[in-house]
Amino acid sequence: MPPSPTRARPPIGIEKISAYPCTLSLDLEELARHRGHDPLDLRQNLLVCRRGLNPLWEDPVTMTVNAAAPMLTDEDRERIELLIVATESSVDQGKPISTWAQRHLGIQPHCLNYESKHACFGGTAALMMAASWVASGLRPQGKALVICTDQSRMHLHKPYEYVMGAGAVAMLVSTEPRVLELELEKNGVFTQEVSDTFRPTSRVETGNGEASLYCYLDALEGALGQYLRQAGPVDLDSYFQKHLYHVPFGGLTFQAHRTLVRQFRRMKKSEALEHFRRRSEPALRYNQEMGGTYSGSTFIALMGLIEACDDLHPGDRLGIFSYGSGSCGAFYSGILGPDARAIVGAARLGELCASRQPLSVEEYEALEGERFRVIDGGDFVPPTNGFHDLYARRYAGQGLLTFKGIHDHYREYGPA
Repeated sequence: MPPSPTRARPPIGIEKISAYPCTLSLDLEELARHRGHDPLDLRQNLLVCRRGLNPLWEDPVTMTVNAAAPMLTDEDRERIELLIVATESSVDQGKPISTWAQRHLGIQPHCLNYESKHACFGGTAALMMAASWVASGLRPQGKALVICTDQSRMHLHKPYEYVMGAGAVAMLVSTEPRVLELELEKNGVFTQEVSDTFRPTSRVETGNGEASLYCYLDALEGALGQYLRQAGPVDLDSYFQKHLYHVPFGGLTFQAHRTLVRQFRRMKKSEALEHFRRRSEPALRYNQEMGGTYSGSTFIALMGLIEACDDLHPGDRLGIFSYGSGSCGAFYSGILGPDARAIVGAARLGELCASRQPLSVEEYEALEGERFRVIDGGDFVPPTNGFHDLYARRYAGQGLLTFKGIHDHYREYGPA
């Protein structure tokens, strides 16, 4: 019997994307001045400006819903049959955030949902799983929803305090990749067991930042090597139009870019910096505003790159690197979709960042202290006053999900 003909699969990738940058922000240069740190170091080396923060009536669950809700139509909600929430900031050790997301997003009940955890790599792991599920063709009309949601723990007066943050990003994955088509056959992965950064308890986020930097760069070299064995010999400048990296902070992405270009040709530092500024730095537009967003940082960078680069056009190829401590790295590529700029523009991420309520350093420290105090508490009702009437101005009647409180460890959520 002759073999069955191979059926060409349809294109797979990101159909829609949107993000939620929180409603509070902290000016990191102001924080640096309070800490006796040179603000110039933040601008020139760390490449950070501000960070996002949640009021006590928001958490990773509310960010999940508030990121995804604006982009979903009723048809999407009926066709979503897989929902994955990527996070290293879960509010419960057993119950996944995806269950609250399925309910409060109004997604039909015949939907497999779960959490993905692999430090900052969890978002990419979820995206690849979702894309593979769509590519399987088992549910021809089905779509997958991937949401990355994370927030930092308290790190007052620590040297890495400036690279903390919060935020969420949502991606609808389907056979209509209007934002980014994934080249699934080209995907290099590199893994090794290390303890670079980790969260051993619900209150502690710790590790060795220097070790994590070297593990990140090792993973990039290893994953890129496997990608190139799959893609064949390529020329850096003609094959990739732009480059994206996981963004713990912007300065690390320059180190990543130098590591990448060395695989293709030798460059002086000044040449590598100029190449980085053309090919990758524009992606930091929103990462610089939101701070560390962990599992979602690569996709926040994707949105920033699409909005910032007039020389990026449908059909252009992006090289993408994702990393998560512990550790796992992946280098993959995607082709820019026909409606990417319009879809990212409709998400209004720049407008949302600009409309956040600024915090003083004193307000920031008090907020983080109170959040730390109530973690793992079984009974708590968040106050909705303060921050210049933020709740009344930005939440009441706006359809945003809020955390109503916890009673005997049962969490309650609802619209403001």
